[in-house]
Amino acid sequence: MLEHLPAWLGKAMSGWRAGVESIALVRPELAPPAALSLHSPAFGDMARLPERFTADGEGVSPPLVWGDPPSGTAMLALLVEDADAPTPQPLVHAILWKLPPHAGELAEGAIAPDGTGTPDGGDVGRNSYLGEGWLPPDPPRGHGEHRYVFQLFALDHMVEMDGTTPGRSALVEAMAGHVLAAGVLTGTYSREEEAPVGPVGAVAPA
Repeated sequence: MLEHLPAWLGKAMSGWRAGVESIALVRPELAPPAALSLHSPAFGDMARLPERFTADGEGVSPPLVWGDPPSGTAMLALLVEDADAPTPQPLVHAILWKLPPHAGELAEGAIAPDGTGTPDGGDVGRNSYLGEGWLPPDPPRGHGEHRYVFQLFALDHMVEMDGTTPGRSALVEAMAGHVLAAGVLTGTYSREEEAPVGPVGAVAPA
């Protein structure tokens, strides 16, 4: 949706961002006492997301790999937010909870609509466009670089929420006070600004 904004409007909105201070991980009730390793074989931390994971490509979710969570972990939950969205709060690109409490991975394209969940664990929640599954990054042209923050939480109890596809507020409320550790991985993405256009009647050099 945001990819259809003209570059001049994106540039005018460049200072309008949710801010990294608004992502879930920095909330006091979710502050993790320990770190959890989280990485992707497709991109490095603070590196550009390959186009296939965005609205400019196939739009599938990227693969993720994480290490062993601390003892006492009952489940894992994943929240992906755009800290630089031109909105009051970060844009939610994915929610996934009830992941098994051990070292594991998500394959490319694994964050997809699943209704009420899958028998082998995991349940996909609602993104900011009210859809279930992965919301491909689509920053406005001219808005500059966006940071997509993948946050993996190790929880000391099983999260139970009303409804089959709850959103960010329900997840954050359910996790409050139950975070044992968290891992963070940030991918970036931006759209190239349009080439400048000279004044009407200007003649290109020979």
